[in-house]
Amino acid sequence: MVIVEFLIKLAQGFGIGALALATGLLFGGIGRKIMARIQRRYGPPFTQNYIDLFKLFSKGSVSHGWAFDLGLVAGFAPMLAALMFLPIGPFTLLPSDSSLIMIVYLMMMAYLGMAMGVLASGNPNSAIGMSRALMLMAGYEVPFAAVIFSVYLFSKTGYLTQIVAQQAGGFMNWNIVKMPLGFLAIEIALQGMLGEKPFDQAIAPAEIASGPMVELGGKYLGFGMIQHSVGLFLETGIVVDLFLGGAPNFWIFIAKQFVLYFIVILVDAILPRLRIHESTSFFWKLPLFLGILQAVIVIIQGGVLNV
Repeated sequence: MVIVEFLIKLAQGFGIGALALATGLLFGGIGRKIMARIQRRYGPPFTQNYIDLFKLFSKGSVSHGWAFDLGLVAGFAPMLAALMFLPIGPFTLLPSDSSLIMIVYLMMMAYLGMAMGVLASGNPNSAIGMSRALMLMAGYEVPFAAVIFSVYLFSKTGYLTQIVAQQAGGFMNWNIVKMPLGFLAIEIALQGMLGEKPFDQAIAPAEIASGPMVELGGKYLGFGMIQHSVGLFLETGIVVDLFLGGAPNFWIFIAKQFVLYFIVILVDAILPRLRIHESTSFFWKLPLFLGILQAVIVIIQGGVLNV
């Protein structure tokens, strides 16, 4: 009986991973199409990301050693594990363990794993790109943490399943209505988490030849593409659960995620890239101020009286 339950959970875990990958690739393909139309180009088909991933895994690859290989696996595995704790519509694989702290910890481990891999390549552009990525993470994680603290104070729980349940009953119960400043702060942080302009300094193809990805080819670049796609699903999913009330089914959940990603793409299309020090200082100013202000408002309104 225990073995059967384990196999069922394992199959569900693979299903969640496949859903996240397929959705992330679809969002990326639609995003490329939207960006092209804004720039008055026709652009590739929205299925192009699926085609690219298939081609990458069909090509030969060059390894730079065991640390390079291990880093790519260590970057993908924590991201996949974080999905197990994420409420996706009505389903959560591990509902009793859906701690925000656990999810954020696994996301950070994924980025650090990828850093270990790309730095092992020895390419200076990889090192510059990853140092920029880690600086950006130090920037956007601070307002992100402030917003999570605000939600914890308001909801009196750090479990996403309970936060989603408290928002049931319609739009007026969503946290975006109750904590609009927190939503604005986390939306700005999401722009950096997804690496879109004005916070795409880690990639910057014209400056550092795509940074962390410069030595990735074949299946290695495919793994990087998979991690980015799963990360897109995970990060937008967290915002949906925190502020948009989750969803009663998968389709509405994915639709809410796409609305968030659509906003990110529009911002990416109209803003230029900032310098790396400008990005870090920006995260520590406006979004951090909004996150702290939201926490103060929650405290004043009596959000912590019964904690």
